[in-house]
Amino acid sequence: MAEAMRLQRALARAGIASRRKAEELIAAGRVTVNGAVATLGQVVDPAGDKILVDGRRVGAPPATVWLLLNKPAGVVTTASDPAGRKTVFELVADQPGLTYVGRLDYLTEGALLMTTDGAAAHALTHPSRGVERTYVATVRGDAVSAARAAMRGVELEDGVAYPISATANPVPGRRHYEFEIVLAEGKHHEVRRLCAALGLEVERLVRTKFGPVRLGALPSGASRPLNKRESDLISSLVKQPPHGRHGTRQRGNQ
Repeated sequence: MAEAMRLQRALARAGIASRRKAEELIAAGRVTVNGAVATLGQVVDPAGDKILVDGRRVGAPPATVWLLLNKPAGVVTTASDPAGRKTVFELVADQPGLTYVGRLDYLTEGALLMTTDGAAAHALTHPSRGVERTYVATVRGDAVSAARAAMRGVELEDGVAYPISATANPVPGRRHYEFEIVLAEGKHHEVRRLCAALGLEVERLVRTKFGPVRLGALPSGASRPLNKRESDLISSLVKQPPHGRHGTRQRGNQ
């Protein structure tokens, strides 16, 4: 049996409608599975079950797409921007159902995963998964002391941030540091707020790793499919049950 999934997801993956619209189609009795009127939440095998919408056969969904994009600064992580700024979707080939995994803000660069598996994208970014993200910020200020202070926890407006690790290395020939920090929470603008709270001025911010996927030497603005090892590791992460703040240092573990 091929991958089983809820009917609304199968319809969305096949490009019939968004998941919410698919739920409306099912609730309206316009979808049948193997000759019977479908029910919301019904689990189907898209490759084996005969799924019809308004009497028209729905084909099996295409294989799941996973991409790594090296997002440049000055690009918006959204499907469309009212201000007309370039979006990350303009940098990759058009794929039905493609979404991003973990937003990067307008000025932040680096590793952005994109996939046609919306459920996996949600799972990977949920705080209960504790998927680690590694960032390198080029900063001004006393980054060595800041790295030590970061490991004791940093008070932010929405709670204390506890990095998994924080290190500082001088940039040769410049009065800057590369401040590398690993987080597992994904709070809004967390790295920039954390650096500001530590007295660091961020000149450039790059996400170099998301979960098991490293940015490597991928050029800015370019994308590539995940290799089999990366796909397998991502799949394993998605299949793991939520387990609280795994990987996040808690108060008292300092």
